[in-house]
Amino acid sequence: MDARLDFMAEPTTGKALKYLMSAGKALRDTALPITTQELVSVRVSQINGCAACLDMHIKEALGAGEDPVRLGLVAAWPEATVFTDAERAALELAEAGTRLADAAPGVSDEVWAKAAKHYDQQQLAALVLLVSFMNLANRMNIITRQPGGDYQPGGWH
Repeated sequence: MDARLDFMAEPTTGKALKYLMSAGKALRDTALPITTQELVSVRVSQINGCAACLDMHIKEALGAGEDPVRLGLVAAWPEATVFTDAERAALELAEAGTRLADAAPGVSDEVWAKAAKHYDQQQLAALVLLVSFMNLANRMNIITRQPGGDYQPGGWH
C-alpha cells in the first residue's frame, strides 16, 4: 500500500507537520507517565483504525519497556486485570474523548472525576491534549492512507 500524500514533500505542510510533531514531543516531556501515554495512543489508534499510529506507538511502548501482554489487552481494557486504576481511568477518558463522532454522550462527569482522582491538573491537561493530538494524527494518516509496519522506534520522537 502506498500513501496518497507525502506531507513532508510540500514545504508548507511539512513545516506545519513539524510543528505538530514538536507538540507531540512536548507532551512526552510532561508528568503524564510515558507508559500511560503509549497505552492511550494505542487505544485511540485502535478505535480509529490507524495502522501507522498503531505501528509507531506499539513499538515506542515496547521500547519504553511496556509488557507485550498489556499491549495486547489494550483493546479489551475494561475486562483486563493488568491495568492500574489510573491507567484504566486514562483509557476510559481516551475512549470517551475519541468516540465523540459516534454520537456518544462525550466525556461524562463520572469519567472526568475518575481521571481527576488519579491525575493532577498538569497531567489531565496533557491527557486531553494527547487524546486530541492522537485523533488528529489518526485522521491525517487514515485520509492519506499512511501504511503501518515500517516505523523505526525514535523516528518521530
